[in-house]
Amino acid sequence: MKRELKLSITIFVVVFLIDQIVKFGFANLAWDVNGPYMSLKLAYNYGVAFSMFAFLEHYLKYIQLVLVLLGTLYLFKNPNVFKEYYIPTALLYAGGLSNILDRFTYGGVVDYFYWHHWFEFAIFNIADVMIDLAVVIIIFKQIKQSREEKKQNEIKS
Repeated sequence: MKRELKLSITIFVVVFLIDQIVKFGFANLAWDVNGPYMSLKLAYNYGVAFSMFAFLEHYLKYIQLVLVLLGTLYLFKNPNVFKEYYIPTALLYAGGLSNILDRFTYGGVVDYFYWHHWFEFAIFNIADVMIDLAVVIIIFKQIKQSREEKKQNEIKS
């Protein structure tokens, strides 16, 4: 368990710091760049994914902190879950807490990747990508586990 904890802390710190440094650059150093397919353009998201719940702008940071606290309590009570999912947990916490810090620091989440070739896509950031990656890893592991259990049940039958 110590190895998993050390690795998850390392992943968390690296992802969190990279995301915050890049966001600082966009928010304070005008790093905007326009490209033919994708642009790097500062935007603030006052809601959650695709700006949903923007009407909760001032309360979202507190709601999200409560959700992180509840998730942390769940992991403390279920260390086997953390041991199985320590990498996606680290990615999820790094991305989530980085976006929450933006809400306290900038008033909204700092976004900057803007895809606009063939279709316009929502503006997003590294933290969002890490959160999505964490969800994909969790789903992949769940599907894999389900298939293994199904095989085991077929062998027993």
